[in-house]
This record gives sequence, C-alpha cells and structure tokens, in this order.
Amino acid sequence: MRALEVEMVEQATVEPPVGDVPEEVVPRELAPVAPGDKGLPWLGRIFDYAKSPIDFFRHQWDTYGEVSPFYATGRTGAVILGPDGCDEVLRNRHKAFASGPAWGEIVGPFFDRGLMLLDFDEHHVHRRIMQEAFTRDRLAVYTERMQPAIAAGMADWNTDPRFPSYWRLKELTLDIAADIFMGGAKETSHAEMNQVNKAFIDCVQAAAGIVRADVPFTRWGRAFRSRKVLEDFLRKYLPAKRARLTDDFFSVLCHIETDDGERFSDDDVINHMIFLMMAAHDTSTITTSTMLQYLGQHPEWQERCREEALALGDAPTMAEIEGLQAADWVMKEALRLRAPVPAIVRHTVKDVVVRGVRIPADTQCMVGIQFSHLMEDHWTNPNVFDPERFSPARREDKSHRMAWEPFGGGVHKCIGLYFAGLEVKSILHRLLRDYRWTVDPAYVAPLDNHSLPFPKDGNPINLTRITAGGRR
Repeated sequence: MRALEVEMVEQATVEPPVGDVPEEVVPRELAPVAPGDKGLPWLGRIFDYAKSPIDFFRHQWDTYGEVSPFYATGRTGAVILGPDGCDEVLRNRHKAFASGPAWGEIVGPFFDRGLMLLDFDEHHVHRRIMQEAFTRDRLAVYTERMQPAIAAGMADWNTDPRFPSYWRLKELTLDIAADIFMGGAKETSHAEMNQVNKAFIDCVQAAAGIVRADVPFTRWGRAFRSRKVLEDFLRKYLPAKRARLTDDFFSVLCHIETDDGERFSDDDVINHMIFLMMAAHDTSTITTSTMLQYLGQHPEWQERCREEALALGDAPTMAEIEGLQAADWVMKEALRLRAPVPAIVRHTVKDVVVRGVRIPADTQCMVGIQFSHLMEDHWTNPNVFDPERFSPARREDKSHRMAWEPFGGGVHKCIGLYFAGLEVKSILHRLLRDYRWTVDPAYVAPLDNHSLPFPKDGNPINLTRITAGGRR
C-alpha cells in the first residue's frame, strides 16, 4: 500500500516528456457542431449532459472522436475524451489550461479562492503550504480522531428495510469534517450543523444554475446567501484557532508555515476551509454510498470485506486501514464506476493543440474523466462490478497512466486523496462490523447529475444490525 502511495504521488508531481505534434503535421481545427447537436437555444446541450454524462460522452466520442465541439451557454466549447487527451490537458505541459476561470463560471463565487480555483505560481505557493496539513504524521492523527466520530455518528442507525444511506452518510461525513477539520466545534448545535450542511448543498447545487447572478429564488441566489452562512460560521472560530495550535485541520491551516516563512492569511484560511470541507464530505459521501450499493448487490464481496474488518479492533490505526485490501479494491472500483466528479473543466488561456486538434484561446473545456473509466480498450467488461481488476495480478488501471483518474491529474490532482481513502475505508470498517445490508440486484441508482452525481432516492438499503454475539 505504501508503495502505491509513493507511485501515485510521483504521478501527481513528475511530468515525463510529452511528444509535441510534428512540425510537418498541420493541426486540425476544432470541428463545427454537427446538425442536430446544437441543442436548445443558448443553453445548448447542458441538459443532455445532466441526463446522462456517459451517454453524452459516448455520443461525442462516436461522432467526433477525442476532441469535440460542445455548444452551451451561447458559445462553443471543447470536450476532451480518452486517457491520451485527458493526460495532455491535465498535465498541462504548455500551461495553456487554467482551472480558476473554468470553475469560476460554474461555482466560482461560492468556492472563491479555494485551491481548485487557483492557477500557476499562485496555486503552487498555496499547495506547497497546504501540503503541510496532509503529511503522513498528520494523516495518522486524523485517522485516529475520526474513529470515535464515526462510532458516534452511527450510534442511532437502526434496522430499516429502506435505510436512506446517502443522506445518512452525508450527515455522518459532515460530522467527521466538523471533528477533523473544526476540532469538534463542541459549542455548535445540531441545528447549526444542519444549517451548515444545507449551505454546502446550496453552494454545490449552484453548478446547475441557469441564472448566474445573485437573484432571489434561484440556485445562485441561494448559494450567495449560503456562502455568507459558511463564512460567518468559520470566522466565529478563527480567533481561537489562530491563538492555539491543535490537531484539527482548521488550526493547522492557521499555523502551518513553509521553510521560506510562507503562511496563509485569515481570508486564505476561510476560503480553503470552505472548499476543503465541501470536498471532504461531498465526494466521500458519494463514494461510500456507491460502495454500499455494490456491496449490497454482491454479498460475496461484502463478506470478504467483513472478514478483514472483523480482524481489526473498533478503532484501527492508519496502517491497519491501509491494509484493508478487499475494501481498497472495492473503493477503487466504486470510484471507477461512479466518479464523484465525472468531468473536470479547464479554460484555455492561449491557443493549444490537443491530440492534433487546435483549441483556440478563451475556450471552455470539459475533460471527461468518467468516460476513460468505462472504455473497453482499457478495462475488461467495463460496466461490470469487478474489484479484482485492481489486484496485483491484473492491475487494469495500469493499462494507461490516465485510465483511472477519479482524483484528476497533474498539479491539480486532489490534495486530499489519501485522507479521503482513509475516511471512506474507516466508515466502511465500522459498518461492516456492526451491520449487514442488501440491495436489490436490479437496482440502478437514479442519479441527479446537475452538479456532483448523487442518488435522488437516497440510495435505500435494507440495513440490519449484527448482534454482539455475531462478532468474533
């Protein structure tokens, strides 16, 4: 497991040479939008994507290939598909792609100045500071602290034939985030945490907003007010976090400093906390919910994971969580089948050639990472749940360095990917020790894809508690 971590870090930081397009080859221009592909007036094909990102990507691939035109919000952007194209964009060797302007059009006002919305030298400085909050020693402390939070969060989970796992997991991961990121915030009431959770939902759902201004009764209008809720909530605790260094992430961000003396301002801390708390509980909720669905539909894998969980104690260490091999494969397979972020967006700051196609400056680009996860060229029976494809004997994710990329790639690769893995597997460990669950084999999650994909029905599972006598 440690070797895999080192390998993934190297992939995120080392950029091997990329061959330029030979000078004698004249790049093709971005294809015109085919008749019938323009979609609705001004809105274009936004709703085609929201209906099914995979169907949308498949149409783009079959019609245009790796780099295709996409009309939306009154202009033509570009869709990049396949590991080779994704690799070129995300590694960004020529510094032609910016993250901030792209995400800024979608959720910028609500996650402004978060790490994902910074670019180039500024992004490098902020990431270098923030990396100090994700050292291995600190991850070990976070893992230890999250165990009692998980146990407390599941204390009232009872037998329910239609247990709404997604929504209960969302409450749980926010509680974990409040503990690990905020140090518990013990003076915070349950009602206030519910308000914070709703504010995060409003900010994320703003991605689907049609009216992109602070207009009452619109998604963006709600998100503007919710951003204020999050800022007020965090600023209330900021003086205490500045005054004393503790183990929680909020305090660490207030105190970390590079060897060169670089530190975060108060505004930096607030901006990064809002973005990271969203990312920490939203994406982890989606991944864990997906794992519960597939483990409920594949009881043999549930039992295989349970054997590993029962071999550990109630509060496993980071090293023990890392050693949960079957759970790790299941998590990776869930991330492959349902990436929490199916597409990454970028904005071109200058003309650039991707896979032999010239993309003009000032073009909004969609990088369809989910499509790579389901390509038959890289995966055996890609629509089938098969965690052993990640086993050492197969390692289908190594068919291409970007065949499996749920955390993105290049300098913007998710800084919290190891924390996320530890959190998801810690939640699963506790669930497997205390519960069994089933899901109808024919169940297909009805996904809402307007922002991050989530099951509209709450991903119901038939949950039953394991008696104490059933444990080893």
